[in-house]
Amino acid sequence: MQLNLFREIIVDNFAGGGGASTGIEMATGLNVDVAINHDPAAIAMHKANHPHTEHYCESVWDVDPREVVKGRKVGLCWLSPDCKHFSKAKGGKPVDKTIRGLAWIGVRWAATVRPRVIILENVEEFQDWGPLKGDRPDPDKKGKTFQSFVRAFKRHGYEVDFKVLKACDYGAPTTRQRLFLIARCDGQPITWPEASHAEPNDINVQLGLKKPYRTAAEVIDWQLTAPSIFTRKKPLKENTLIRIARGINKFVIEPEEPFIVNDNAHFIQHYYTHQGPETRGSSPGEPLATIPTANRFGLVTAFLAKHYGGNYTGAGIDIRQPLHTITTVDHHSLVTAFLTKYYGQGIGQSINEPIHTIPTKDRFGLVTVHGENYKVTDIGMRMLQPRELFLAQGFPNRYIIGQDYTGKKYPKSAQVARVGNSVPPPFANALVRANLPEMCLAESRYAVST
Repeated sequence: MQLNLFREIIVDNFAGGGGASTGIEMATGLNVDVAINHDPAAIAMHKANHPHTEHYCESVWDVDPREVVKGRKVGLCWLSPDCKHFSKAKGGKPVDKTIRGLAWIGVRWAATVRPRVIILENVEEFQDWGPLKGDRPDPDKKGKTFQSFVRAFKRHGYEVDFKVLKACDYGAPTTRQRLFLIARCDGQPITWPEASHAEPNDINVQLGLKKPYRTAAEVIDWQLTAPSIFTRKKPLKENTLIRIARGINKFVIEPEEPFIVNDNAHFIQHYYTHQGPETRGSSPGEPLATIPTANRFGLVTAFLAKHYGGNYTGAGIDIRQPLHTITTVDHHSLVTAFLTKYYGQGIGQSINEPIHTIPTKDRFGLVTVHGENYKVTDIGMRMLQPRELFLAQGFPNRYIIGQDYTGKKYPKSAQVARVGNSVPPPFANALVRANLPEMCLAESRYAVST
């Protein structure tokens, strides 16, 4: 292969399954030139989606930057070092100083091949990086190592700045929040991209200067059924039922305008009770099926429950909001409440008090939709699927997640782990466009950040 020694190249360290690389491709129209990761499974997914990239399946410490670049100039070096030993989710568990030190690879690249721009992504707590006391961070030296890290870049002639950004501000339907550090040595200013999206009631959205936040509802596959919570072979745990009840109360019964699945979703339901509720979808655009003597036709409303461990007491997420941060073992589930026209009086429980733990047979809940009364007659729940999570993270729909470049299939657990560790591509897209416009396309060919 003949190398172009005059074109600047792009290197993705800790490349994972390809989130940052995908965002860079959205901005530049090109695959990144080099991707480095120690995990064969991550590299295999990266190869499936970025076949023209040169891949190094090695520890970042074992890769010599000078051998990688082969005399070429580096326009951008992206780094997403392992964050789990900085994250607040780590709690009081012992931490690994080797993993906490991975970010120093950025300084090594600065010292050896001097990339023009270096962008590092990590959790917010990365700013608190400090020495350990035993196997835990020393609270008296919080942030000391991070400050030394910044000074090291400056000693090599780099200007440095860092800021916390939210993915939903740049077109991803997730609220994932991350710290970004930018270092550059070409004399150009570090530029933080302006948010392209905001809350629907934001004045800039009202004036058409920004787009409204993309929502969880956009990424849900409404064709997939959510099995009834009442007829499962293995009953749901009490805490799960309590969380569902909170969500039904907050997002279905209490709101003046509960979320109703739109007409294009083919998810208005009719169902018959034989041996437990059986749900079958019917498009609102199609003729109504034969009407039985009991009125079983109605609407479907939905919200997202969150199945954290511990003492989580939240009600979940309004489906008209961005999805919350996706983890490697994701905790989001779709809860659907099936509503039928209500003409009677008794509803099992007063609507003026919190819903009790959901029993196995009781039918409860009165909902008003456009001035008409409906009652909750069944509740379904399913975990979000990997494709939905990748879309929520901001990946394009064409992204290959079910198999690697050899055709080997990935189980769902591996797909979810990969997306939980990924960089939302809209982050990289926005940051590269703001700081390296000369390397970017006028417009992205991916309809991801709309």
